[in-house]
Amino acid sequence: MDYPERIVCLTDETTETLYLLGEQARIVGISGYTVRPAQARQEKPKVSAFTSAKIDKILALQPDLVLGFSNLQAEIAAELIRNGIAVHVFNQRSVNGILQMIGLLGAMVGVPEKAATLVAQYRQQLETTRLHSLSFAKRPKVYFEEWDEPMISGIRWVSELIGIAGGEDCFAELSTKHSAKQRIIADPKEVVRRAPDIIIGSWCGKKFRPDHLAARPGWDSIPAVQQQRVYEIKSCDILQPGPAALSDGLAQICQIINDWQQDCA
Repeated sequence: MDYPERIVCLTDETTETLYLLGEQARIVGISGYTVRPAQARQEKPKVSAFTSAKIDKILALQPDLVLGFSNLQAEIAAELIRNGIAVHVFNQRSVNGILQMIGLLGAMVGVPEKAATLVAQYRQQLETTRLHSLSFAKRPKVYFEEWDEPMISGIRWVSELIGIAGGEDCFAELSTKHSAKQRIIADPKEVVRRAPDIIIGSWCGKKFRPDHLAARPGWDSIPAVQQQRVYEIKSCDILQPGPAALSDGLAQICQIINDWQQDCA
């Protein structure tokens, strides 16, 4: 069976996964927003943003396969397909979906065993973290803000990681919604009413401003604001549905929740 030798990755998570699998030599182009791993930015040509791409540059690279993510890259995928390029668009939205993506990508490039080993490592770490959190006498309520104007709560894999780390997502009912528009919190006072113990901001590539958040009307009564438990996790660590979220993203959530647990003991 012939496996793709020239791959363009339009997202961080596929780039990082191929590097982790030791298959980075196959990558001939990446997104300009790629930050993981750092060496990819130095080694690979940048051929796209997130919702736009330099089609001519991609075609010039003569890829065997282009990897994208979600309906947000549908137009890019359609244009490449019209030009005869093979495209696979992933659509993982959950922790299990991320693990499945890693396994599938490994199979696509002919290293299913490596992918299975990597997935097993992540599953073990997730289970270890989950079991540790069962010892907590109390679970903090966590509000995760993905964007500020309008206010958008955390997507499904973020909500699941909060739960695995021992927290309770204040807006868990919104996390399963497919689009960001469906996760908009129309009334900021609803966050006040749900009284989170911890607030985590990750404004999707924009600098998080905890002072702006705390200054919202009525938010000075929120326990997280009163106790100065307002944190940032960089979007590249938590909002990419790939290895970063399962490693650095989860580790940072765990640290935040563990600190809360110790102070409440």
